[in-house]
Amino acid sequence: MKSRAVRMYGTDDLRLEEFELPEIKEDEILVKVISDSICMSTYKLVKQGKKHKRAPLNMDTNPIIIGHEFAGDMVKVGAKWENQFKPGQKFALQPALNYKGSLASPGYSYEFFGGACTYCIIPQEVMELGCLLNYDGESYFEASLGEPMSCIIGGYHANYHTNKQNYQHAMGTKAEGNILIMGGCGPMGLGAVSYGLYMENKPKRIVVTDISDDRIKRAREVISEEAAAEKGIELVYANTAVLEKPIDELMKITKGHGYDDVFVYVPIRQVAEMGDALLAFDGCMNFFAGPTDNQFKAEINLYNTHYTSTHILGTTGGNTDDLVEAIDLAAKGLIEPAVMVTHVGGIDSIAQATRNLAEIPGGKKLTYTQFEMPLTALEDFEELGKTDPLFEKLSGSCKRHKGLWNSEAEKILFEYFGV
Repeated sequence: MKSRAVRMYGTDDLRLEEFELPEIKEDEILVKVISDSICMSTYKLVKQGKKHKRAPLNMDTNPIIIGHEFAGDMVKVGAKWENQFKPGQKFALQPALNYKGSLASPGYSYEFFGGACTYCIIPQEVMELGCLLNYDGESYFEASLGEPMSCIIGGYHANYHTNKQNYQHAMGTKAEGNILIMGGCGPMGLGAVSYGLYMENKPKRIVVTDISDDRIKRAREVISEEAAAEKGIELVYANTAVLEKPIDELMKITKGHGYDDVFVYVPIRQVAEMGDALLAFDGCMNFFAGPTDNQFKAEINLYNTHYTSTHILGTTGGNTDDLVEAIDLAAKGLIEPAVMVTHVGGIDSIAQATRNLAEIPGGKKLTYTQFEMPLTALEDFEELGKTDPLFEKLSGSCKRHKGLWNSEAEKILFEYFGV
């Protein structure tokens, strides 16, 4: 069977090309990919090339398929898995395999397994680990966004607080606590806000910082303070670039208590140091942002670590339980992964968008791999709709959904392109 894919041969070397897939083995599954959202981690892979820890050294002769936030339909199931999976089923995928100590992962390491393609082959280790999931949700894009949401959920679950009586760790963010999400008006930060409003350990307050009034404006449009208040949570957006004394003013919001849980969503030294300074007693800071510099450092206050039990950790990726939770919450409408999405495109837009991801404004770039379409910002739909009937329909659909991408808009695309 032929597949069309964006394949990587080396640093910044991405090519959209057609090639022949081998026949699947009895322990493999052939899938049709429908949606694949672009991750900043893929951008880092493309910039590092063979230096990336997950990249194979022979990619110049055996190129890998990029993309790991993908969903689609099962086409052919090997005999080993016939009792568990069936052709025609939708699937979601947890790409953080960690199989027998290997760093190999879809979108980084495999010649025939990745998301930026029309068809690919899922190897046996994915099913063995339970990382291939049946998906019953209405839309494909929410399954794609299940992966980044699982990373966010994993971060929330990994935070912890201590019990001085017996030193047991209470896992997760602190119930009725103060949460600070720094650099939180980007796609992942907004996902974190969305999850924070519905999780079990409900906080009393979530403060979200950014340095862009435009990003804060959009954040307020998709997750408003009023909507959070209806759930019993105080939501505050703050532009730290215009605050004269940002640490003092952010501390004042908590009435001097500080923040029980801090998430740093941008790899900037000053932001990390500010987060450390804002920790409450027994506060936990999660350095969530992944820097490209392997020597990235910041100063922390070890006096506070000693006397006020502050602690710092980092998380990357989520596990399968996190993905199951993400998909379940999205299917029930309890979280809105769509708050991440600001652009939509086809398979032909993936290579250029990935190479230039750091320079393209906005949030998640969501792509559909079964057709060609320029990468287009949702905010441009209305203007394009004045002359293009497709974008007129897409604009109307997004307006009916708070300006967000949605399953109705996805179906409009599928009908237009015959998916």
